Amino acid sequence: MLCHCRLLTSALRSVSCLAYQSQHRKMYSSQNLTYSVWSKKIKSLKETPRKRFNTDSTLMMAPQASSTSQRQELSTEPEEWRQPFHLPEPELDWDFLLNPENADMIYKNISNRKGIGDIYKVLNLSKELKKEQDESKKESLRQLLVSEALDIPNFSHPDTVIGDESQAKVVEIVGKMKELKFPPRNVSDLAGRGLRMLRDENLTFSTGAKTYYLEDKLAKLERALVAYTIDRLLEKGFELVSVPDLLFPGVIDSCGFKTNSGRSQVYQLHEKCLQGACLAGTAEMSLAGYFMNETLAMNELPKRMMAVSRCYRAEAAERAIEKGLYRVHHFTKVEMFGLTAHEDGKENEQLLQEILSIEKELFSDLGLYFRILDMPTQELGAPAHRKYDIETWMYGKKMWGEISSCSSCTDYQARRLNIKYMSPSTGQLKHVHTVNGTACAVPRMITSILEQNQEKGRKLPLPQVLWPYMDGEKEFNADMKKSWFTFIKSLRQDA
Repeated sequence: MLCHCRLLTSALRSVSCLAYQSQHRKMYSSQNLTYSVWSKKIKSLKETPRKRFNTDSTLMMAPQASSTSQRQELSTEPEEWRQPFHLPEPELDWDFLLNPENADMIYKNISNRKGIGDIYKVLNLSKELKKEQDESKKESLRQLLVSEALDIPNFSHPDTVIGDESQAKVVEIVGKMKELKFPPRNVSDLAGRGLRMLRDENLTFSTGAKTYYLEDKLAKLERALVAYTIDRLLEKGFELVSVPDLLFPGVIDSCGFKTNSGRSQVYQLHEKCLQGACLAGTAEMSLAGYFMNETLAMNELPKRMMAVSRCYRAEAAERAIEKGLYRVHHFTKVEMFGLTAHEDGKENEQLLQEILSIEKELFSDLGLYFRILDMPTQELGAPAHRKYDIETWMYGKKMWGEISSCSSCTDYQARRLNIKYMSPSTGQLKHVHTVNGTACAVPRMITSILEQNQEKGRKLPLPQVLWPYMDGEKEFNADMKKSWFTFIKSLRQDA
């Protein structure tokens, strides 16, 4: 790789030099200067030390830096790349965690969730820290203690069933399953080979099987779904926020998504680029980070936010059943995020149920057939106290597929990001509780709509609520697209 970079640098320098020669030959010629004078100037330029080539800037000449400070001044790295990011010190409930009487209860919760935390190691480190006299060793022990304590997952809701995915509790089934009198097709057949508006094959120049192109009316359907969802959420009192896609690893870790584990779903930049910043897997991370180190007034709560963002995930599943639009590396999503007080202990659960009812309304009005599941302990991520999944029946895959979820995280994220409010009852600062939910994950919504509305002929009706967002178009058919590209590897031309 280094060899290729050197060759590229050399080639670009040559091109720049040739262009420079061509330009100045004309200039010096017009001034009646001989080419020998020009040659001497070129030779002088070549002997001048150069700055290291940067592909993001033009080739520049500069004297060799004579000191460390001068080299730093000549660095091509943006200043922002060198500014350290400071994550707030997590404010965990140490009184509860370090009480030996709670150890067995915490251990049982970790075991039920298949968590990675070790409460007994935390207690042993706490004992070592109390005994240690050396200040430098004490600080190392303290940091290790905090790191281990951060791995302890949230407590599960009392009504959450203990077990794996098979133990999920069906809360409700909405809609009716259609009886198709023909072999159902999956979204790749419907939108790709049928409507010719989806390309999800021959994409090795990008990320292969888990990437896609939405074309023509299908791209318009993506826009329609986002606009429909935003309008509905605005009516519900949600504030629309445009969020960044790049976040520092500490923010993502604080939200409960590991960035340094072997099975991490997080994409990370090079460590020298913005200190290894990551691509956000969901706007939940960006919205939580927005409130880091903030104190809210009681009258601001509950706070309801939403964001439309691109989501990036290093999905590793290779099962054929998950190819197409179901499990992809990047997609557009509308996310709901909320913050509540914690006075009577009911605020967080109330907002969770509100978000769940909004998801139900959104999908019902789209005419989808789906079920709501109260997920068991082993399906809860580290921050989740309680989690609901919504699954639609995907006819092409002959399976229930998740299209949405919503979770209560209590104070798990707030304690790590220092998000608080002023309690009117005590006059003291308390940590807020957070809730999140998916309002629209575009690829899976498109999959559900197309597969559940497919007909035997060439037409595919669209949900009525989307007609205004599709400029009055009520259906898709195979004759809609004006052009279709046929890609071939080579084209031989006769001489």
